[in-house]
Amino acid sequence: MYRRDFLCAILGAAAFGPAFAQAWPAKPIRMIVPYPPGGANDITARIYGPQLSTELGQSVVIDNRPGAGGEIGAETAAKSSGDGYTLLFAAIGSLTIHAVAATNHPYDLATDLMPVSMGAGVPLALAIRSDLPVKSAKELLDYARKQKKGLTYGSAGNGSTQHMTGEYFKQAAIVDLLHVPYKGSGPALTDLLGGQIDVVFETLPALSAHLDNPKIRILALTSASRSELLPNLPTLHESGVPDFDVTTFYGLFAPKGTPKDIVDQASAAMQRAAKKPEVQAAMRKAGADAIATSPERMDEMVKSEVAKWSRVQKTAQVKL
Repeated sequence: MYRRDFLCAILGAAAFGPAFAQAWPAKPIRMIVPYPPGGANDITARIYGPQLSTELGQSVVIDNRPGAGGEIGAETAAKSSGDGYTLLFAAIGSLTIHAVAATNHPYDLATDLMPVSMGAGVPLALAIRSDLPVKSAKELLDYARKQKKGLTYGSAGNGSTQHMTGEYFKQAAIVDLLHVPYKGSGPALTDLLGGQIDVVFETLPALSAHLDNPKIRILALTSASRSELLPNLPTLHESGVPDFDVTTFYGLFAPKGTPKDIVDQASAAMQRAAKKPEVQAAMRKAGADAIATSPERMDEMVKSEVAKWSRVQKTAQVKL
């Protein structure tokens, strides 16, 4: 009797063992952020990180992998094992811009990364070093057009949303600016503060720490509507740049081959987190909106961004 019961126990463990082995997550999750600390991508990821840890019952470790306008971190994630223990929290604009502008792309956005959930929507703002003799976006345009040597604008890197927003602005406003790429928003803002560059198109979360800094003057938003964080700040459309509308979106991706049930679990955790008052308050304080979605809705957003930046790239002829 004892040997028969023991054999049944072994067979039962063998039958149920794979189910237990497949339980996710069973260990900490690495969430790659493809930019340095201090930028909007990093700020929004760090708002979600602790919440996902709570929702999923495992630590979510932020892994900053900056460089190449976000592509180093994105490639690292795209080439990782699809076991659910490596995820990517990235700027959708940057990923789609590289998809349409890169001449030698190391991965395929459409097949190597799986949409999980949107995370945040963030307007950008046009900010200048405060010693420029202008007080509005219109005055900046007039001033820039009179300069024999073009004004410089910094970005988070070639192919970043900040870079292409600058190119979009040049096309829409008919003005010349010289692009200076950095390895993230933080370094670009440091040089703006130091007077090494003249202008940035930067996200509100990245600028929020400098709202009272006398070395920076924020002139206008790039989004279609004003922000609750800065309700008196006009949009570029209101400032005379017609139909200008750029909002950068951040979202969670998984490497190809990640099981659908894991993708769905991670998406559901993001959606629960986004509804929490503390997450919404933290996002608003940073100038962002918490936006979590199904994988299918995020896939639609990615395709829409590809179409938009394809139009800008066609005119700007940016090659990455």
